[in-house]
Amino acid sequence: MTTTDATDAENPEAHPRFAEALRELGIGDLVRQVRRFPEATRTAAEAAAALGCELSQICKSLIFAADGVPVLVLMDGASRVDLELVRKELGADKVTRARADVVRETTGYAIGGVPPFGHRTRTRVLADRSLLAHDVVWAAAGTPYTVFPMAPRDLVAHAGATLVDVRELSA
Repeated sequence: MTTTDATDAENPEAHPRFAEALRELGIGDLVRQVRRFPEATRTAAEAAAALGCELSQICKSLIFAADGVPVLVLMDGASRVDLELVRKELGADKVTRARADVVRETTGYAIGGVPPFGHRTRTRVLADRSLLAHDVVWAAAGTPYTVFPMAPRDLVAHAGATLVDVRELSA
């Protein structure tokens, strides 16, 4: 598997909106760590296979609608979100997966490329504690072909996320 890893500050592989968000957050150097793959990395399994890492080292950025209001949930790639736990956490009556058009409208990115921050609009962000099990996690960098690495605590902080337990537990 070949990847492109630019060494200059302006990585042409990085989505322009995401690169700008990194600069605005004061972490513009991270742009150089964005990696693009020839095959899609839109699912956690695809990303983990391309990177050669554990599925749980992938950070999924999932948009849900809580009483119709978009909310971002950051979850490790090996786990599923428990909608009932999200509902309770938010004090909402109903939580559903957001439609693709709502995801794009809210974040500015297509499903499969949504990064954990740098969105078009500000949304409430929940991050499952399972992300903290690793020193580094990989998240989408604005396209279904790009990812970037970050320490989970830094990712949670830059996303403005609240740490929660919303992972679906096995029966």
